[in-house]
Amino acid sequence: MEYIAKQEQKGGAGSRVVSREEWLEARKALLQQEKELTRQRDRVNAARLALPWVRVDKDYRFQTSSGQKSLADLFEGRSQLMINHFMFGPDWDAGCPGCSFFADHIDGMLPHLNNHDVTFMTVSRAPLDKIEAYKRRMNWHFPWVSSYGSDFNFDFHVSFTKEQLASGSVTYNFRQTPSEQAHDELPGLSAFYKDEQGQIFHTYSQYARGGEEALGTLMILDHAPLGRNETGTLSFVKRKDEYVQKPAANAGCCH
Repeated sequence: MEYIAKQEQKGGAGSRVVSREEWLEARKALLQQEKELTRQRDRVNAARLALPWVRVDKDYRFQTSSGQKSLADLFEGRSQLMINHFMFGPDWDAGCPGCSFFADHIDGMLPHLNNHDVTFMTVSRAPLDKIEAYKRRMNWHFPWVSSYGSDFNFDFHVSFTKEQLASGSVTYNFRQTPSEQAHDELPGLSAFYKDEQGQIFHTYSQYARGGEEALGTLMILDHAPLGRNETGTLSFVKRKDEYVQKPAANAGCCH
């Protein structure tokens, strides 16, 4: 470390190179901000749990690999249901790269969520055959169903008609969003609860960048020396089979 400080006057991305003592002082100051962020997250989580619920009375239907199912069926015998609103429209050839990036994180979570009485389900408006073909391409195993022909996506403000977009704005992320900032499909995450009587309640939804904390890759990059190194939200993200493999930066000339 001392050798590097003597040889280099600055670190990556213009960072200063300092003594270990000065670095430790700066790191301890940052730690106080990180602790406050953790406490703030705890406060927000408590407020989220305190939100009131809304009963869902509409009979939504979904196309699945084992036939048509209701919203109640999607709980798969558990009391809690998380629905990932995946951007994949009926006329699209492939799923959204950003939603695909999120989907890469799902399979490893499922055993832990299921053990906690939570079912995690992905829903898109694309027909089931398109969904299953894309799922095979990406080598994913999580449950993914089609809401094609249903009002579900529209009612939860993640899909928009041509008429809605032509009106100049759409309701997204609990506000009016200009149409030029929207698409026919947008991402989100919604939570539901089913009680012992079979009543279903909508408890929570988040949109836009609200789900970033579930993206482990982003959380790791936030701690890496150059951060996310992006020019816009998720500007670096591609579908995982579309990345061009780069040689290791420290590979010798003989490799």
